[in-house]
Amino acid sequence: QVQLVESGGGSVQAGASLRLSCAASGRTISSYRMGWFRQAPGKEREFVATISWSGSSTYYADSVKGRFTILRDNAKNTVYLQMNSLEREDTAIYYCAAQTSSAAQTSSGRYWLTPSYGIWGQGTQVTVSS
Repeated sequence: QVQLVESGGGSVQAGASLRLSCAASGRTISSYRMGWFRQAPGKEREFVATISWSGSSTYYADSVKGRFTILRDNAKNTVYLQMNSLEREDTAIYYCAAQTSSAAQTSSGRYWLTPSYGIWGQGTQVTVSS
């Protein structure tokens, strides 16, 4: 079974950058679509970005498009989220997730839905102040 551990969160000023990492252990994630989600206080968990197993295709939420970049290094079994031009509205706990085949089937592969991902990390806090 894959375990995911996020890191790289912190408290920054608006306009700053952060790079989140999601390190996998237990088995390789090279065959999984990976995603980043976030959950702000009092809100539902929402889709941020996803990357295909090969890294050839990526998709982003409109709210982060042009500011965030999702990357993966399969040799290091790690996925990254480069976040630039951070805004107060980006404050949330950020979660990394792996899309397992069973979860993908139940959600018809809709990568923007949380049920489409079967393995989750514990999250890392990002706080942006103005």
